[in-house]
Amino acid sequence: MAALVSYARKLEPLPERYRELAEDGFAVPECQTPLRLFVEQHEGRLHFYADINTRQSPTVAAFLSIVFSAVNDEPPATTLAIPPDFVRAVMQSLGLGTREVGLEAIVARLKRHARAAIAPAPPA
Repeated sequence: MAALVSYARKLEPLPERYRELAEDGFAVPECQTPLRLFVEQHEGRLHFYADINTRQSPTVAAFLSIVFSAVNDEPPATTLAIPPDFVRAVMQSLGLGTREVGLEAIVARLKRHARAAIAPAPPA
């Protein structure tokens, strides 16, 4: 648990510009933990932020911190390369398999943002 709390503390704070945005499109309803995900794209690289109470949900915050440390400021292909069994492997190694559904939804959301970032723009 100490390791999870340590990782949770490393989660980057949510920028002020996202704090007052409505829930629409940012919430991850499949996750039991109240959570909103935001993505920014700059020069072909993605950066993800999470709005989560790290004290109430250290497991989810730690998971996000681990994933974000691997994919933030990387091209979308890095996010899309997250293996399909990643959540199961990480959670089983921590003995927390019951969180898989919500964490799988988080990874799916990150991958959806990555696919959108590489999709061609619709014709004007």
